[in-house]
Amino acid sequence: MSMRGRHLDAYSMYKRGTREHGFDAFDKEQGPERSLNGVGKDIGVPSWKRSLRHVLVATLSSFLYGYHLGVVNETLESISRDLGFHGNTMAEDGVGRRRALQLCALPMIIGASMSATAKSLWAMLLGRLFVGTGMGIGPAVAALYVTEVSPAYVRGTYGSFTQIATGLGLMGSLFIGFPAKAIEGWWRICFWASVAPAAILALFMEFSVESPHWLFKRGRAADAEAEFEKLLGGPYVKSAMAELSKSDRGDEADTFKFSELLYGHHRKVVFIGSTLFALQQLSGINAVFYFSSTVFETAGVPSESANMCVGIANLLGSFVAMILMDRLGRKVLLIGSFSGMVVAMFLQITSATSLVSRSSGVYLSVGGMLLSVLAFAIGAGPVPSILLSEMFPGRVRANAVSVCMAFHWIVNFFVGLLFLRLLEQIGPLVLNSIFGAFCLLAVLFIKKNVLETKGKSLQEIEIALLPSE
Repeated sequence: MSMRGRHLDAYSMYKRGTREHGFDAFDKEQGPERSLNGVGKDIGVPSWKRSLRHVLVATLSSFLYGYHLGVVNETLESISRDLGFHGNTMAEDGVGRRRALQLCALPMIIGASMSATAKSLWAMLLGRLFVGTGMGIGPAVAALYVTEVSPAYVRGTYGSFTQIATGLGLMGSLFIGFPAKAIEGWWRICFWASVAPAAILALFMEFSVESPHWLFKRGRAADAEAEFEKLLGGPYVKSAMAELSKSDRGDEADTFKFSELLYGHHRKVVFIGSTLFALQQLSGINAVFYFSSTVFETAGVPSESANMCVGIANLLGSFVAMILMDRLGRKVLLIGSFSGMVVAMFLQITSATSLVSRSSGVYLSVGGMLLSVLAFAIGAGPVPSILLSEMFPGRVRANAVSVCMAFHWIVNFFVGLLFLRLLEQIGPLVLNSIFGAFCLLAVLFIKKNVLETKGKSLQEIEIALLPSE
């Protein structure tokens, strides 16, 4: 039998099942945490334990992302002294999710090794360029992978693991960097330390499953079935394959054109995803990270302790997101997160006015910064990546996420480029007011445009967002 024939058989089986039971009955009587086997028997939900180890391996890429974000923070002074630039301020879809994660580990290993052995500024920059390549690939692919291998009822929880891993990586880099100012050449150890998790990622992904969604899209239905059996267990394979077949409307992967994302019927979802990422970057979170050490030092807190406080707030918020993601849903967390950031910006705005004394203003500013980090980690940080991976149909998912992530990094670049200049020209009061306005705009945008995806299969989400014309 041809591959196309197998797809049609699975689709026929799915249609028979839905005529007998229906999606309405599924939603009202069983809820999102029930499943049917091939003969319509209620078999409960697949065990979350089967997919957990694969998810944990993939989130190592996010750990590395967080580690490399923070590794230079505590070590910069000793690096600049050893390499002689102290005081110089100027100085995936084709290979599958599993292979892409392995490939992102390689430039991280190479780049970290080059940075650890660097004898000049340019050697260090070249090493960081390699690391940056891996950092750009890893988190996006990890979000896709986690979304596609996780059961629907824990998909949000597993998706929040990437944010937790990023926070743990950031905290780890701060801890290991503490001796850098006292021990000569310790910064090289900090870079060597990142080689181990990158090597573990590359090795363990070899023993992890490939995304069944990617395999099915490539016409490898038998392989997709085998991976579903590893992830969900035998009784759930038929219903999972039927769900995949339902979304296959005869579109082959090689017919996809990028113009579909900008002008076709996918443009609305691309607009929602890109706007969410833009609002995430315009929320002022980067300003918090840029400016936190200065504010904490004004309050008499050393920079090392300040970084730890910010890191703890970030981790705490990430754990809250993990607990609530599949209970309250993505949309509620996003609205609550951006609303919390509005309050945080109000505290920082108040601290910059004459309404409070100088000492009170410092404490308000510190409180506002910590609240901003906490609120961001609960929703605005982890949810957009999870939502993006859920919202797009399998046929265009990787390409669409790439477009939105590219837009994310463009906005991130300009925010970083212009922040200090705007801070000097218009001051913190006006700048924080602008950030607060964007957070409020985000709340209104989410209420109107974002679909709740909690507990829904990826195919149900596709139908809700892209109905057949």
